[in-house]
Amino acid sequence: MVDHRDLVRKLSSTAADTENPLSWFEELYMRANRDERLIPWSDGNPNPMLVDWAIGKPTGKAIVVGSGLGDDAAFLDDRGWQVTAFDISSTAIDWSRERFGQSSVRWMVADLLNLPMDWIGGFDLVLEIHTLQAMPEELRAAAAKKLAPLVSENGHLVCIGRYTSGDVGIEGPPWPLERSFIEGIGQDLGRMNLVNFRLPFDEIPVTRFRASWERRMGKIN
Repeated sequence: MVDHRDLVRKLSSTAADTENPLSWFEELYMRANRDERLIPWSDGNPNPMLVDWAIGKPTGKAIVVGSGLGDDAAFLDDRGWQVTAFDISSTAIDWSRERFGQSSVRWMVADLLNLPMDWIGGFDLVLEIHTLQAMPEELRAAAAKKLAPLVSENGHLVCIGRYTSGDVGIEGPPWPLERSFIEGIGQDLGRMNLVNFRLPFDEIPVTRFRASWERRMGKIN
């Protein structure tokens, strides 16, 4: 796992000096050659904090941002959501289609920074996991602003990732996010519900977060 994360950092660093600083996602998925063990953020299961959030929630239209190998999208599909899942990597999307060929998920190649206009306000759940924290700082703020507009009336925005209080410098990706940045992601939706947690295999310094917002009927952006 350590070696794989070192590769991610090397690919990210190299791409940062090009006209397409996010091109390393496609390169990583291509290098993996359908070996899931070479994708550091994938363990073949949906994120446990998504599973926890989904308990008791009514279903609707969901969009999964930076869907990777598709486990979170497939989980929502199994629970009855109408799911659109997109990733900037065409290899990741093709791989997801192969893994979950029996699902009803609509798999798409798309760039969070340049989304279709007809997606605005179209989803009862907008789910982002570990995507913003994998982006370099100069793109991250712009990408974060793209999420809240996708949420429908009474819909939810859920973001999950690594959390930092800002007192420890970390070489990324991933770059853990500070509370002030997280709050800004959904500030147009209303009050944030923030949960901090650790997973059983996390090392002591690692803290994670799940932030969620609900767009109330009549909320003005």
